[in-house]
Amino acid sequence: MFFRHHLRHALNRHDGFGHGSDHRFGGGMGGGFGGRFGRRRGGDIPGGRKLSAEELQLVILALLAESPAHGYEIIRRLEERTNGFYKPSPGMVYPAMTYLEEIGQAEVTQEGTRKLYTLTDQGQAYLTENRAEAARILEILTRIGSRMSEVREAFAGLHDVDPEAADGLHKARHHLKAALYKHRGCSPVEARRIAAILMRAAAEIMGRESS
Repeated sequence: MFFRHHLRHALNRHDGFGHGSDHRFGGGMGGGFGGRFGRRRGGDIPGGRKLSAEELQLVILALLAESPAHGYEIIRRLEERTNGFYKPSPGMVYPAMTYLEEIGQAEVTQEGTRKLYTLTDQGQAYLTENRAEAARILEILTRIGSRMSEVREAFAGLHDVDPEAADGLHKARHHLKAALYKHRGCSPVEARRIAAILMRAAAEIMGRESS
């Protein structure tokens, strides 16, 4: 009962499995990334979602506006804000921060072998102009991270009880995510078919008849 309660709570949070979901299949999680997400190379988001280079730079500016930071601190802040859901690689973050320095939106203070980045007036002006977009990106990442934490909580302790079952469940979730990603942008008819399959599966997991 405890497991079902937390699983139901995790899945019924306006994230495409419950009421109020975004009906654009493959258009994002819980409201969708929308906008320019996924159009250009940038920081990878697990599950095939991507931040464009421009979006990653904008997020970095927003974090620098809070306080100066080294590259690894930017990575850590994003990981903490998203409960471990989004942790961009140094290979994505450091070049983005170097670019912000080159175009005058951030300045660097050398601290031994480390570089401390600070937002410049030019960077603040650009961030002010695009504040709504920056807030939207961070809000989506934070919301998805929160929901992923709820799903992890629903399965917490299973590995200690039965490692084999936990591994099987992990593989099943991975295959489901891969299947959904493969069918992103599908037709409305196909989306309804997939939605019906997911609803039947959810009903069976929760031990009730599908509607």
